[in-house]
Amino acid sequence: MATGAAAAIARARRDVQHQFFSQDAVRPDRAIAFEPSRLIEQRQFERMLDRGIIREAAPGRYWLDVVAYDVDLTQRHQRVKIALLAIIVILLIVLLLPLLGIGVATNGIAGH
Repeated sequence: MATGAAAAIARARRDVQHQFFSQDAVRPDRAIAFEPSRLIEQRQFERMLDRGIIREAAPGRYWLDVVAYDVDLTQRHQRVKIALLAIIVILLIVLLLPLLGIGVATNGIAGH
């Protein structure tokens, strides 16, 4: 379920970004009106607006700040790398414990 939600969020973020990139709305003088087609797109748009990735040039006219977008993308990729490294370290520890003779302690009661 969580994977599906993450995929839907990622798709909505890409759809919002695509609208701006496809219309070359990457400078204040090229700002566009934005109308999300789904609620999840609206949420991603608002999040990007709050983070300074999307900026309002005039009331109701928005543009995507490519520099802020790139910084955000780099930060997201860095967080994913850290999470993957943590998972790999945990898996290695779990796999190496039996080889080192370190096991999970049991209380000696079988079947209870």
